[in-house]
Amino acid sequence: MSVENELNQGESQAEAQAEVLAETSAASGGGYPSFPVAPGYRVNVRSGPGTNYSVVRVLPYGAWVTINCQTPGTRVSGPYGTSNIWDCVGNGEFVSDAYVKTGADGYVTSRCG
Repeated sequence: MSVENELNQGESQAEAQAEVLAETSAASGGGYPSFPVAPGYRVNVRSGPGTNYSVVRVLPYGAWVTINCQTPGTRVSGPYGTSNIWDCVGNGEFVSDAYVKTGADGYVTSRCG
């Protein structure tokens, strides 16, 4: 089983940032919604929607992601529940929705494909 995060025990995040649900930024996200990654976690960005895909980079603590579309994949448990939804955050780059504070248990944008 693959670990999708690293918990940073010593770093604190401003709770205000963690509670912001979404921010739409045409300048940085092309009109797609942006959401915060769970505070205290560095989240793996994978080449496809599942833990069996390779890690292409790791998001830093306090990162925000712009969700281009969402698709089903490997079920993952994280700080925001257990989900099989994966968020496409770039060309061929996916993160588990269980680590992104979208404010919803289901899809928040269009499906990929």
